[in-house]
Amino acid sequence: MSNHHTYKKIEMVGSSKTSIEEAIQNALAECHKTVKNMDWFEVVETRGHIVDGAVGHFQVTLKIGFRIGDS
Repeated sequence: MSNHHTYKKIEMVGSSKTSIEEAIQNALAECHKTVKNMDWFEVVETRGHIVDGAVGHFQVTLKIGFRIGDS
């Protein structure tokens, strides 16, 4: 078996009323339900929704890398 891996990247958006970190965790947890062999993530965009002059919720766009082929 080779020590080389091939990866695929997908993009997910997580949201949270509490924090950016929770938005990341929410996206990863949801992705984990259907995607196997997740190895890394990259935050590519952070934004939020404003309600009455305050943060309504946070949104974080992630690129998630996972191994394909040999597990």
